[in-house]
Amino acid sequence: MKTLFQKIIVLLTYFLLIVPVSAKEMPPDQLVRNTVDEVITILKQDGTKKGQKDRILDLIETKILPHFNFTRMTQLAMGKNWSKVEPQQRKELVSEFQTLLVRTYSNALTNYRDEVIEVTPLTTQPNAKTTMVKTRVIQSRGREPVPIDYSMEKTDQGWKVFDVTVAGVSLVTNYRSSFNSEIKKAGVDGLIASLVKKNKSLEGQ
Repeated sequence: MKTLFQKIIVLLTYFLLIVPVSAKEMPPDQLVRNTVDEVITILKQDGTKKGQKDRILDLIETKILPHFNFTRMTQLAMGKNWSKVEPQQRKELVSEFQTLLVRTYSNALTNYRDEVIEVTPLTTQPNAKTTMVKTRVIQSRGREPVPIDYSMEKTDQGWKVFDVTVAGVSLVTNYRSSFNSEIKKAGVDGLIASLVKKNKSLEGQ
């Protein structure tokens, strides 16, 4: 499962790394398709060699983060515990969870190996506030395609991702289990401390 989730950020990066100016007005599936095509072209031209970590982190932080609702992702990952969290703790949790996702998966961008990504067209009602964009990653060597579903919500800034489901497993649900376990052991402050510790360990990798 760890390997599977390590692939998530690769696909998210293909999806969100270079977003056109008109993305705010685009239907979500068209946004995915256009961005996938553009980013894969860039990856093929520039490559993803080792030693590019700072560049990759910069791209993620400047191009990907604006298109995620990390507050909602953290809320969903916290589940019922979210209502027990103080305002300052919420800020710290959102910040550390965002950092965790970025640092955990930034190295995965170097694993691009010419996979093909298929985006399923969808019909979204004009007034829809949420939708799910379904994609499939076609792998080489006869391996089974990996379904990736992007849960997205419409905001004043355009469509934003609030969850990703890989092969039927939700990213936020996956973290909810570990978050709940940590809170039971050490409380919310203990969870924050564990996230800080994890992020520091990933910083040097």
